[in-house]
Amino acid sequence: MAISACKSSAKTMTTDEKECGATTTISALHPDVVQAHILTRLDGPSLASVCCASSQLHALSNDESLWRDMCHSTWPSTDTPRIRDIVSSFPAGARSFFSDSFSLLVSPHDQAPPSNLNPPVSPPEIISAVDIHYRGNLLFSKAHETETLSGWFRCSPFRVDLLDPKEVVPTPITISDGTCQDLAENLKLSWIVIDATGRRAANLSSWRPVSVQRHWLSREIHARFATILAGDRGSTEFVQCGIVVTCGGCEGGEMQMREVSLQVEDMDGTNLNGKDSLVIMQRAMQRGERKKGRKGEGKERYEELLRRKAERKERKLRREGRLDSMCMAFSVLFFASVWMLCLFR
Repeated sequence: MAISACKSSAKTMTTDEKECGATTTISALHPDVVQAHILTRLDGPSLASVCCASSQLHALSNDESLWRDMCHSTWPSTDTPRIRDIVSSFPAGARSFFSDSFSLLVSPHDQAPPSNLNPPVSPPEIISAVDIHYRGNLLFSKAHETETLSGWFRCSPFRVDLLDPKEVVPTPITISDGTCQDLAENLKLSWIVIDATGRRAANLSSWRPVSVQRHWLSREIHARFATILAGDRGSTEFVQCGIVVTCGGCEGGEMQMREVSLQVEDMDGTNLNGKDSLVIMQRAMQRGERKKGRKGEGKERYEELLRRKAERKERKLRREGRLDSMCMAFSVLFFASVWMLCLFR
């Protein structure tokens, strides 16, 4: 009797059930159960993968509230009324914002911007959403607005400071000889720049530090995060969006964050002004590719930039050396000619 029942049940199995080797599929679960008890437990990349599994899961995982909660849990700094309103205006809402902000920003280096490409419309402000975690625990979170229309911003070196000069943020990290190595492995930073006018966003951080060093004199610890973007001259020019977290404190005491800042500099180490920095960031938001970065990739790109800068500096020194030699030879020739002229006059 049991054998007959099994045979009868097997005849009614769907194709999906046969492929899974089970008599029950996820479609048998109530949508509320799937959404409330399964999808809410996934991280962002897993939730994006679920969207491609089936039409039912695609509909369930596209829920705006699901992605909005995902953004707030990943980046607590985005949980403000202003940013929530901006995110809701993105083409696909919070899902678009997560897609723009989660992956590493990879600017197309192999070609210069088209000559007929009009400069992006300058927004009246850019919004920075910054979160710093250590071993999975939130150390710092802040949303910061920077106006972009004044002459001071457009002409001055671009710099965004999140802490006032006398402001410090305490941390539970104890300073020791191994603090630099510990921060290099366990400190994580996200700096999302939001263009409310263009409804685009980009994460300018390398997630993990590309460099952690201790200053020999002040004993402050400098953790650097960086994203390398193409400049206006295409493959021959790069710019660095550098984020520096400066920490201090006495040996054996708790570490304090004293500075969290963002700057954009070119291959010569010169800080770009606000106008040029904004154009480069907007182009990266619009044309830059995004991908899931592997661990250490940001550091590799940063070290490649340092190598290119060293080669560039060496070529410049050689060129200047040749010019100095030519000037010296010309000067000797000139004075020799004058001396000979005076001698035979």
